[in-house]
Amino acid sequence: MNCWRSAVLASGQNDGPAFPTNAAPMSSTDLVPSAGAQAVQASAHPDGRQFLTFRIGAEEYGLDILRVQEIRSYEPPTRVANAPAFVKGVVNLRGVIVPILDLRIRLGQAGEYDAFTVVIVLNVGGRVVGIVVDSVSDVLELGADEIKARPEVPAAMDARFITGLGKIGERMLILLDIEAMITSPDFGLVD
Repeated sequence: MNCWRSAVLASGQNDGPAFPTNAAPMSSTDLVPSAGAQAVQASAHPDGRQFLTFRIGAEEYGLDILRVQEIRSYEPPTRVANAPAFVKGVVNLRGVIVPILDLRIRLGQAGEYDAFTVVIVLNVGGRVVGIVVDSVSDVLELGADEIKARPEVPAAMDARFITGLGKIGERMLILLDIEAMITSPDFGLVD
């Protein structure tokens, strides 16, 4: 196992409190809300789904808002030996070691780190992961009639990670299945 993978996969579940009162280390699964909490949040918007929208280059993407834990400004993470180029490193987020993945690099885009660069901290696949994007736009609620099927065309991104296209006026959003993307073997975070 690579050094970076062992750092990212460190220890699994911790049965302790979500916010420790001592300095004991936590894993990236400790801050993930329960499935029941997510179901209650999901039922709050029965007519549509909410998406956090963000930019990578000229493209605008959306992901399920229920997967988002927080949005942070980009700070250089601690590099991990033998990590792929898109794995920028890890950060300590309130006692949780969080891998930071540059989604721009993973999608074949160049990425500059400026004042608009942000990290979206996600709860996916039972763990906490951060993705680097160019900027965050807003939160949009899309009804079923505003979400179109994904086109079957060759793309830089595997089509199985695109759930559809959101259309709001002249805006077109590429809607991602961020959990499927992050937990896929392509990302190397799961065995």
